[in-house]
Amino acid sequence: MDILSFMTVAAIVLSPSLIISLANDSIHVLHLMRDGHTLVSKGGKFELGFFSPGSSQKRYLGIWYKNIPIQTVVWVANRANPINDSSGILTLNSTGNLVLTQNSSLVWYTNNNSHKQAQNAVAVLLESGNLVIRDEGETNPEEYLWQSFDYPTDTLLPGMKLGSDLRTGLEWRFTAWKSPDDPSPGDINWLLKRYNSPEFYMMKGTKKLVRTGPWNGLYLSGLPDLQNNTLYRFNYVNNNNEIYYSFSVVNNFIITRTVANQTGVLYRYVWVEDDKNWKTYRSYPKEFCDTYGLCGPYGNCIKPVYRIKNTSTIVASTVAAICGVLLLSYFIYRMGRNSPENLLTETENNNERLVNDLDIPLFDLPTIVSATNDFSTKNKIGQGGFGPVYRGLLVNGQEIAVKTLSSSSGQGLTEFLNEVKLIAKLQHRNLVKLLGCCIEGHENILVYEYMPNGSLNSFIFDDTKGKLISWPQRFNIIRGIARGLMYLHQDSRLRIIHRDLKASNVLLDENLNPKISDFGTAKTFGGDQTQGNTKRIVGTHGYMAPEYAVDGLFSVKSDVFSFGIVMLEVICGNRNRAYYHTDNTLNLVSQAWKMWKENRAIELIDPNIRDSYVASEVLRCMHVSLLCVQQHPDDRPTMHSVILMLDSEMELVEPKAPGFISKHVSTEVDSMEKSSTNEVTVSILNPR
Repeated sequence: MDILSFMTVAAIVLSPSLIISLANDSIHVLHLMRDGHTLVSKGGKFELGFFSPGSSQKRYLGIWYKNIPIQTVVWVANRANPINDSSGILTLNSTGNLVLTQNSSLVWYTNNNSHKQAQNAVAVLLESGNLVIRDEGETNPEEYLWQSFDYPTDTLLPGMKLGSDLRTGLEWRFTAWKSPDDPSPGDINWLLKRYNSPEFYMMKGTKKLVRTGPWNGLYLSGLPDLQNNTLYRFNYVNNNNEIYYSFSVVNNFIITRTVANQTGVLYRYVWVEDDKNWKTYRSYPKEFCDTYGLCGPYGNCIKPVYRIKNTSTIVASTVAAICGVLLLSYFIYRMGRNSPENLLTETENNNERLVNDLDIPLFDLPTIVSATNDFSTKNKIGQGGFGPVYRGLLVNGQEIAVKTLSSSSGQGLTEFLNEVKLIAKLQHRNLVKLLGCCIEGHENILVYEYMPNGSLNSFIFDDTKGKLISWPQRFNIIRGIARGLMYLHQDSRLRIIHRDLKASNVLLDENLNPKISDFGTAKTFGGDQTQGNTKRIVGTHGYMAPEYAVDGLFSVKSDVFSFGIVMLEVICGNRNRAYYHTDNTLNLVSQAWKMWKENRAIELIDPNIRDSYVASEVLRCMHVSLLCVQQHPDDRPTMHSVILMLDSEMELVEPKAPGFISKHVSTEVDSMEKSSTNEVTVSILNPR
């Protein structure tokens, strides 16, 4: 049975007096809205409720224009997780989160990450079409705990932002519906790419289709039509906090929206009241040559003007002449290309083109050498899966972490490029930030932001340093790791499975905020893919889920298992695999499971935090960790559910027996690990 089928929304009593006791445009804490009821913004422009798109019978929570006869949905909450019937209920819980449930199972919730504690939360549908959660006592009318404008679906409304919040890592992007009957995310995205001059791109998966060009002070250089006029105002902001583009209307009676769809064309529509219909005001790309890179990086696209009707004679003679010239040129080219000097130059040029394709800054090797004092052993701060990691200092005073690829690491250029491609596209406060890379000759180097407090394992497994982080700080670390994983699993453009989450791959900044690192073994899932299978098992025993370590099966649930291990280690201050107990328990998980069943789990808590923890809170965290490490993947919660369990007082089901990795599976790895005191990622090839 799914874990969330037992969920109860904190402190909700489903009495008739609470069902529709809500204002026309708002929901208060502990009140709920059922399918068939709606909220309407104060001026009557927008409506929030349940709907079925097109010919679909599935139900979604969404926002649409109230007084337009053609139902036009502008935002969908549960676009990837529809409800099968009319049993949906929307509630604002005591933590200030909107929670959508179906028969007591969680469908969607807002995951309010605001650092501000809600004293008297209320959810309000604004006249702009923005669904917000705010504190009723807040005097600033634009201070929100959460807002739907931060999470667009396929539509950009006036006042919405397209870009990035550099403080939180939040991306403002919009993604096409799969079809008119299916609002789940398609593969067409509009998003910001942060080069030297940030630009906005239409992407199909990972392929660039269209770009707007950078902002030139008046408009986006590739869109000269989009300048301030009598109808619209366009705004571009680029500072240390955020980079975004937005538009507004001069007169509020203008009803307009910008929509991305699966055809790869961006449309701006205006509602014409006399015709009772939407009219296309602008579309982009407008012409054949607007497509990105159509004629290659150095080509000049020219639209066809006319077509020759009788081409056979011209083609025959032209082809013969061209082939002769090309054949002669090829032999001359090959003779010069094979010289040692040209081979070296070609390698360097290939590397440079490779880095340019990766869309990240390029550091030259002398800069890295200078920053690390020629890779001095005094600057060495760790050993990653690729090779040594060094602390560096750039000439501008910025501290960096330099991660080098060692030839003896067992991981090659493929894994190196995998990490570059993945982390370059990720922006989140709980993921380590990639500053650039160096691919020069045989040197492959990643340059990261420097984390002054090192890795999580250096604290929790050290008796002296372990005293420096209290339980509230540890709880914050647990929640931060959970948020980072949830971003990878569901909020980033692609679903990303880390596959090697462990305490040493969680870094701590100056404020002990956690950041997940080391994406060399990560895998991406696209579309509806939920599980992968591999013969090359990479990861660290003690953290790998049983189905992955034994059968090579991995999914978001294998990351959840690893998170459960890390969470347990943070609580207990012991390594899972290094734990030994006189009653012959194999590891920390088995001992935790044994003591949980005996109601003695409190005895496992790290003595370093005994003066700072709240028993109910730390035991709840241990409960959640045991749910994460259950034997069967289907029994484990998603990271979305984990965060809800950590941030609320919802009832938790009892965990089932955890998964144990049998001794014969780890024998080969044990022999590899004995050669080093460092905890390293290992690879196992399983023939099948």
